[in-house]
Amino acid sequence: MLLAAEAQALGRGGITQVAHAAGVSRPTISRGLAELAAPNAGGRVRRRGAGRKRSEERDPALLADLDALVDPATRGDPMSPLRWTGKSTRHLAAALQAQGHRVSEWVVCRLLHEADYSLQAPVKVLEGRRHPDRDAQFGYLNQQSTASLAAGLPVLSVDTKKKELVGAFKNGGREWQPTGEPERVNVHDFPEQVGKAIPDGVYDVGRHAGWVTVGQDHDTASFAVATSGRWWTVVGKPAYPQADRLLICADGGGSNGYRTRLWKVELQRFADTSGLLVTVCHLPPGTSKWNKIEHRLFAHISLNWRGRPLVSHEVIVNLIGATTTRTGLTVQAERDLGSYPTKVPVSDEEMAALHLTPHAFHGEWNYTIAPGSMPAAL
Repeated sequence: MLLAAEAQALGRGGITQVAHAAGVSRPTISRGLAELAAPNAGGRVRRRGAGRKRSEERDPALLADLDALVDPATRGDPMSPLRWTGKSTRHLAAALQAQGHRVSEWVVCRLLHEADYSLQAPVKVLEGRRHPDRDAQFGYLNQQSTASLAAGLPVLSVDTKKKELVGAFKNGGREWQPTGEPERVNVHDFPEQVGKAIPDGVYDVGRHAGWVTVGQDHDTASFAVATSGRWWTVVGKPAYPQADRLLICADGGGSNGYRTRLWKVELQRFADTSGLLVTVCHLPPGTSKWNKIEHRLFAHISLNWRGRPLVSHEVIVNLIGATTTRTGLTVQAERDLGSYPTKVPVSDEEMAALHLTPHAFHGEWNYTIAPGSMPAAL
């Protein structure tokens, strides 16, 4: 078409001149003149249907075989070529080539995007066996929390954060450092003599404030209640001088689980010491991620210390205490040097002596412990 335009501009004899100068045949220039005269001149270069066919057009079985490889239903197929292999585009292309298809990983990538596939990480949504009263318990817990907050009483969300290795170990995340000067940490994550740190937290829902005790012994019910007791002494009593009761929202399992006898015995001691009516509402089994402390306190602590080695308990305490958010979260933290032995027995007599009143709705999950006389020690 370019040569034809030149020949057209030259006028009579232009075809011969351009053919001689460009070293092409006269029929080629004549076809160009015909295309210039066509109504869609300047549009498509190739005629419709011309050019190399797409892989899926030349190989009708390609799409079906690719879909069979990436379809989630094939994960349990012991005969799948990618049963034990990561499904990267390179591996998918190799598996298709082994089936006789002529395809590259770039073609596989294009086909996946056109078929509305995308790279996705697993999402934690399966909660195991769903309790029939799961939603009802959430509703009951919300009613209790709303009533306590309206009355100006403390509502606490409690839990223990993941244990952390103390020492020069790699911590997930990145932090700004001079180029080529990253923080040096150990190659292996073998525990050092310093041991582990056990952050146990209390999130005050009404005040949007956190309290974290960093222990070093064991994550037991005694340690969990000691954290709540310490919060009440240092923060809660001054902040709620008129409070005669408090509400604790806890997970369904672990050191503060509803089946843990020692948890209830230690709460009785806390009630005796503080003079408070202690109401506990547990989250339904398998729903710990909905505990407010997880996403309103612990998540921000993890963000604050990302990329920093937790070289000592003091560093951990300082990093936790420096955690803030734009929504006004404040956190206080301190270290607990106490000893909390495991496997502490609790007798039936001690359980019978508890001043515990189950609620009408799921009394195993919802109960109130009143102050009373309890033995000084087990």
